[in-house]
Amino acid sequence: MPDTKATLGAVSDEALARRIAGGPPGSSDAEEAELYRRFAPRVRLYGRRHLQNDAASDDLAQDVLLLTIERLRAGEVRRPEEIGSFILGTSRMMAHSERRVARRRVALAAQFMETAATAPPSMAALDVPRLTACLRALAERDRLVVLLTFYADREAPRIAEDLGVSPGAVRVIRHRAMARLRECVLGGARP
Repeated sequence: MPDTKATLGAVSDEALARRIAGGPPGSSDAEEAELYRRFAPRVRLYGRRHLQNDAASDDLAQDVLLLTIERLRAGEVRRPEEIGSFILGTSRMMAHSERRVARRRVALAAQFMETAATAPPSMAALDVPRLTACLRALAERDRLVVLLTFYADREAPRIAEDLGVSPGAVRVIRHRAMARLRECVLGGARP
C-alpha cells in the first residue's frame, strides 16, 4: 500500500531522496510530488531574489526540481543525505546561467539596436498581395510550418509534435519553404 501524503510529510528529506533513487521507474510518484512540495517554494524564493522575475523564478523551480528528480532516478546524486544542498547548488548554477544569458541578450540588443534604429521599416515596401499569393502557392505542409513558426511563434519541437514529424524535418521543411517563398516574393518565380 503506497504511503499517504501525511505519512510522507513525516519522512526526512534524505529518506525521500533515497526512495526516489531506489525505486523502479514510476513507483515513486508520491515521493517526487512530496520533494517538489517541500523544495519548490525555497527555489522560487531563491529565484525571486536572484532573477527578480516571478515567471523566471517559477521556471527555475520547475527546471531545478525536474533535474533533481532525473538525477535521483539515474543514481547520479552521490549524497542523498544532502539533497537540500544539491538542490540549492543546482538553483545557484541555473540562476547564474539565466542571468548570464540575460546579460548577453541585453548586450547584443544594445549592440544591434543602433543598426536597427537606422534601418528604414520594410513593411512599406512589402507587396502584401504578392506575399499572400506566394504563401498560397506553397504546399499545404510547407505553408503550415511557416505559419506556425512565424504567426503562432512556435518552436520546431512543438511543431514537430503537432505534425508527427521530427524537429529536424520541421527545420528542413521551414528552410526550403522560406527559400521558395523568398524566390517567389522577389520575383524569381510566379505564384
